[in-house]
Formats: sequence, structure tokens, C-alpha cells
Amino acid sequence: MAKPIKEKVIKQPTLFLALVPIITMVLLLSLGYVLFELPPEPLIIASTIVAGIIAIKLGYSYDDIMGSIAQKIGKTMPAILILITVGFMIGAWMVGGTIPMMIFYGLKIINPQFLLITAFLVTSVVSLCTGTSWGSAGTIGIAFMGVGAGLDANLAAVAGAVVAGAYFGDKLSPLSDTTNLAALATGVNLYEHIGHLLYTTVPSFIVASVVFVVTGLNTHGAGTAIPEKVTEIMNTLSTVFHWNLLLVLPILIVLYGSVRKKPTVPVMLISSAVAMANALIFQGFTLHDVVTSVVNGFDIAMVHVQGFDAAAVIPDIPRLLNRGGMNSMMGTLLICFSAITFAGTISLTKSLELIVNKILKHVRSTGSLILATIATGLTMIGVTSNGQVSILMPGEMLREAYIRRGLHPKNLGRTVEDSATIIEPILPWTAAGAYMAGTLGVATLSYLPWAVLCWTGIIFAIIWGFTGFGITKLTPDQQQEMLKEYSGETVLASEK
Repeated sequence: MAKPIKEKVIKQPTLFLALVPIITMVLLLSLGYVLFELPPEPLIIASTIVAGIIAIKLGYSYDDIMGSIAQKIGKTMPAILILITVGFMIGAWMVGGTIPMMIFYGLKIINPQFLLITAFLVTSVVSLCTGTSWGSAGTIGIAFMGVGAGLDANLAAVAGAVVAGAYFGDKLSPLSDTTNLAALATGVNLYEHIGHLLYTTVPSFIVASVVFVVTGLNTHGAGTAIPEKVTEIMNTLSTVFHWNLLLVLPILIVLYGSVRKKPTVPVMLISSAVAMANALIFQGFTLHDVVTSVVNGFDIAMVHVQGFDAAAVIPDIPRLLNRGGMNSMMGTLLICFSAITFAGTISLTKSLELIVNKILKHVRSTGSLILATIATGLTMIGVTSNGQVSILMPGEMLREAYIRRGLHPKNLGRTVEDSATIIEPILPWTAAGAYMAGTLGVATLSYLPWAVLCWTGIIFAIIWGFTGFGITKLTPDQQQEMLKEYSGETVLASEK
């Protein structure tokens, strides 16, 4: 007589078991990453192992865990492809002269009387075009700090303007890894996510601009010469690249695609193709140089201009230009895959659902939900000091809660960015805060009051949350469709 097949018994996690993986990750990141400067990826993987052990204890099999992870990766693959395409496009824009031209004309409009607002606006444009806050602050930002030193200006104010501008662009750029990660974590179209960010970012931008203009009008310094370093950067750029209006075309293509809500990857590839053509036709680069740039990133050593010696340029030039390429995104993708693996494991056991239900137990309104999201984001960035994890985890934890309350997940994506992405550089103990302070030569707490855009976003997020302005709600059909999609993410091996 055949033995009856033993039915799998799945236990529900207690709140303690649900919290163990989260607490483990927070402790490992706060101790290993912050104190001992260990890479975050193995720390997240270690947390995943703990989550996996708990899942097995609750009755799930190894195949169940792998199936859940595979489901998560499958859902996020379109956003991952966008990240890779972003690296491709940055390399193309760089070798084609699009980004260098933006930098050149940005530096050219420096007016000593309006140093702060100029630093803010130019750094915003450069960061918007490059998608990198660190790169913008470490190049254009340093140039403006030199101008500020020459003008005997308030260097804390200049640093604050640079940081604010750098993170304005980082927050809104389709090339930014954090912007793409926020869209990925909340399941929102990239351009739709960026458009929704404008509700809090534009008011913050206006407030910051007013502060910088008013401060500038009360300072003196007209007639002071622009530092030699800025002049040398501009001369080198104009020697290496040839400027013309067609170099703006790749940017216009992306803007058109954004406004018309065209598919992201094809738009970026078309923009990249035009930039690559510009590199071949106008900049004199070889096909090998162009292909290398989109794969491994642009390198100043590629320049073939007669009499130009790449080894003789000042260090700011390669730091400004050597970037981009698909390989540049591999670090971001690695931490992304690590976080997805963790999220897939804990979502299998319904641990996130249990934790979020406890968090939201006393949330009665949209405003209080926004407040809870901000608190979650601030806690994650404050404890883990990692901007990517601080975007991915709250996005994963709270997405279903927003949908069930009839709120579009893009409200969540915007709030996560307001409480994590642009808060990171004004916290002294984070990697971004330490980098900005070390690069610009001003202590984080000194430039914090002047980095107006970085902290006013939270204020507007709270106001809009309680007033309902800029809050997008789901139609009943949209809500049901999203809930159906969300509930169908996890498929057990035993159900296949």
C-alpha cells in the first residue's frame, strides 16, 4: 500500500521572526558598512541567508525561496535593462560631446556677483545631464569652490549651493541610478516617476533659488578674476571637442520621449545612436573609441587631437570626463540584485506584510501615511547610510500598502526620494556626506543649512500629503489590476 503524500505545512511568522532579517540587515550595514567600511553586498547576502533559514523553519523549501527570488528579478528586469542602457547612453553622450558642451557653457556663464545662484543652476544642469551628483560636485563643484575662494565668499554657502544643485539633477535625471532604483522599487514607469517628483522638487528649487539670489545680492565681488583652474578646464574642453547645435539633439530626444511617454529603452538607444554619430562625424573619434566608450566608459586617452597630451592635463579633466559605459552600472546592479534577493526571500514568508501592517496600524490618512514613509526612509538612510538600500527596502515594504489605500505607487517613489536620496548628503556619517565634505572642503553640518533643496523636499511632501495636492489616486480598475499583479508575484515550487 502506497504511503500518502505528506502535505506541506506552512507556518505564519511571528512579529519577532519577521523582524529578525530586517534587524540583521540594519545591524550588519550599520556596523560593517559604516564602521568597518565593508562592501554592502555580502552584508545583504548574509541577511538573506538569515531570512532563508527562517523561511525553511516556517515550512518553505529551497525551491520555494528560489522561485520567489526569480519572480522578483523577473518583475524588475525592465528597470534593470534601463540601468544598463543609462550607462550606455552616458558613454555615448560623453564621446559625442553632449555632456562636455553642457559643462563648458555652464562654466562660461559664471558671474561673480551671482556666484551662489550660478553654482546652483550650473551644477543642477550638469548633474541633470550626467545623472551623477558625486561627479558633478567633484568637478564643476570644485571649480565653483575655487571661484568662491577667489572671491572670499562664504564657502559653506557655495558648498551648499553645489550640493543642492548636484542632488537636484541626480533626483530628476533619467540617467541617475537612484532615480531608476526608485522607479524600479515602486514599479512605476521611469518618466512618470520623474514627472511626479516635480511636485516637491520644483517648489524646493524655487525656494533655494530665492535664497541664493537674495544672498548674492547682499555680497560684493564683481570684477574678481575667474580662477585659472576654471579657465584651464574650459580651454581643454574646447580643444578636445568641437561645439555645434547638433550636440544638443541627444538631450532633446530624451526630453521628447519623456514628454510623449515613449518607451524608455528605445528612446535612450536612439539618443545614444545620435550621440555616437556626432562622435564619429564631429569629434573625430574612431569607431573603436565610440564602442569602447559605450561599453567601458569614455577616457581622455582616446583623444587624437594633434598636440594634445592626455597625461599633461590637470587631474580635474579626467575626473570630469572619464565616466559612463555599461560596465559603470555593474556596481549598482550588484547591490540591486542583492537587495532583490533579500526582498524576494522575506516576501515569501509574508514578513514584510506583517511588519507593514504593524507600522500602518495607526495610519488613518494619506498625510499620516506620507509621514510614516518619511520616517521609514529617514530611519533607513540614517542607520544603514546606504542610499540604494534606503530606496529599495521602503519601496518594497510599502508599495502594497499604498495600492490598498487607493494611492498610486508613484506617491511612494517620490516620498522615498524626498526622505532618502537627497537627505543622504546632509548627514555627516553617510558615504555621500563624507564625500561632499571631503571633496568641497567644508564640513557637512556647515553646508547643511545652505543645501536648501535637500531638506525642503520633506516639508513640501508633508504639506502635500495632508492637503492632497499632488497626490495621485488610483481608479478602482487600476487598484484591482495592481493588487492582482502584486499578489501574483510569489509562486511556490509546490504550486507549479
